[in-house]
Amino acid sequence: MGESDSAGRLVRPFTLTGGRTRPSRADFTLITTVTAADPQPETAARPQPEHLRILRLCAQPMAVAELAARLDLPVSVVVIMLCDLLEAGRITAQPPHPVTGTTPDLDLLQKVRESLGRL
Repeated sequence: MGESDSAGRLVRPFTLTGGRTRPSRADFTLITTVTAADPQPETAARPQPEHLRILRLCAQPMAVAELAARLDLPVSVVVIMLCDLLEAGRITAQPPHPVTGTTPDLDLLQKVRESLGRL
């Protein structure tokens, strides 16, 4: 006991989530953009150290996947912590913009296919 994992963390991911294994919301995908609320709500409870790291990283908009990579935590753990922050009003989440009304250019796809076949 007392040894850390290969990343040097002493705290296990399940401790960061309070033992939860599923997010409380379905707001987050790998490419959802997260931004720290400015100003932070005064009524919210004091965040954990890992929550504070997320808030510092999200001073500028950041995708969930990049956030997990920078924190060196599994995406599932980061999403659970993001749910906590979203529910506390500490972050905003911007889903990816769907591309609507566009269809693939079949001529272009055919030309790409033909050029790949020549390689």
